[in-house]
Amino acid sequence: MRRTRGRARSREEAENPYWISFSDLMTALLAVFILAVVALVLQLTEKQEALAAEQKTAQEQRSLFSDQITSLQHAEEVRSDVLVEVATTLQAQGIDVIVSQDNSVLSIPTALLGFDSASFEIRPEHRDVALAIGAAIDDSLRHDERFRYLDTVFVEGHTDNQSFGGLEGTGNWGLSTFRAISLWRLWETSLPDGGGLDDLRRTDGSPLFSVSGYGETRPATTVQESEADRAANRRIDVRFTVIRPTAEDLSAILEDADATGQVP
Repeated sequence: MRRTRGRARSREEAENPYWISFSDLMTALLAVFILAVVALVLQLTEKQEALAAEQKTAQEQRSLFSDQITSLQHAEEVRSDVLVEVATTLQAQGIDVIVSQDNSVLSIPTALLGFDSASFEIRPEHRDVALAIGAAIDDSLRHDERFRYLDTVFVEGHTDNQSFGGLEGTGNWGLSTFRAISLWRLWETSLPDGGGLDDLRRTDGSPLFSVSGYGETRPATTVQESEADRAANRRIDVRFTVIRPTAEDLSAILEDADATGQVP
């Protein structure tokens, strides 16, 4: 009896083409579903890999910026150490110089150099003090080769607001520049052997020190009514600038950021 039913069912299935078509359709649908799942998984994997690559690039860019900032901060700390050390060393010798609030400029008042109005010569009685200042700067810069963190050291001359017509018509600009040159030449020629500031070099091999003059354009005191007011502006500033990231360095990082759509 069971055999008869089995044979009857087989004959029914063989005689019913719709049953076979539906089975094939389900198999095909299952295959399509599996292929779709595989394709989706591959797409998700590619997107995850692309995202991981972008995140890696962004991390590298952040790391580059962080390195630049860390390097700049360290250079500024070294500069601050130099100026504070120089001022402390000179103060112990009874020589009072002025350090700017941001620890970037060492100001030498005229009382230490003896610049009379319309004069750029350092008086003989002030030479020892001027040389002591140069020696203190030299010692501090050479300690642990701290000068390598600096870009340029400017010896800047200044004048009061009194009009000066000498030096072949160069006026206060020329007077301030010659004051800076006067101090620099004294350091260059009279510091002890091995302590010449002129042999300190920037990273590109050029001289570290430079000389410039600002005339009366950068006064230390805005009011110049008395001789004491004017004398405060007849000074030398020694400005220490640190090595900073170049525009080319920063542009390269930004170009990478633009290419990946990531902002460091």
